[in-house]
Amino acid sequence: MGAATSLQPALEEFSKKYPQNVDYNFAASGILQQQIEQGAPIDVFISASFKQMNTLEKKNLLVFNTKKNLLLNQIALITPKNNPLSLTNFPQLAQLKIKLIAIGEPRSVPAGQYAVEVFKNLGILASLESKFVYGNNVRETLTYVETGNADAGIVYLTDAKSSDKIKVIALADKKLHTPIIYPVAVIKNSKSQQIAKKYLESLQSETAKKIFQKYGFGIAK
Repeated sequence: MGAATSLQPALEEFSKKYPQNVDYNFAASGILQQQIEQGAPIDVFISASFKQMNTLEKKNLLVFNTKKNLLLNQIALITPKNNPLSLTNFPQLAQLKIKLIAIGEPRSVPAGQYAVEVFKNLGILASLESKFVYGNNVRETLTYVETGNADAGIVYLTDAKSSDKIKVIALADKKLHTPIIYPVAVIKNSKSQQIAKKYLESLQSETAKKIFQKYGFGIAK
């Protein structure tokens, strides 16, 4: 089971209620995409964006008719809990007093891709690029802010909710980025496709939905 890092707390709780043992591989969606392309033993993939899943579909690496929209998320601007620089919105990140901004590596981390979209649509990307500190996944990005190694960061709302060391300053207007939808699918290389399909169905159960919502995810229609 390969899943975007932002899903770790929710899926680990769900695994306690699922009758069979599931081995999870949590990483940035782009890294998981590459692993699947290279033949890694991943039965089910949950991506944090369409980009990676669509690439696998175009390469005929998904089991036909198993791709589903599973979850929704939001982009949050965070600072260390004491917010020493008194940030209140995204445009203020361009101020000189903001030295370091943690975002996911945009080439492999969807949260980083969404962050770049937000900055570009606000017209502040060029003024921020020299400040970026890149995380290999969204949890690492969160850690940069938790430890004070970045003045601010861009993560999913679900990750922000998992930490008591940071403060959510603002949520990005949904018009500023492509919709944050987590698709799921069974991988064609799986040697246990029927078991994988049953697991995928369980992710859409009421039990799973309640757990996902507990961690701040929306349920895709």
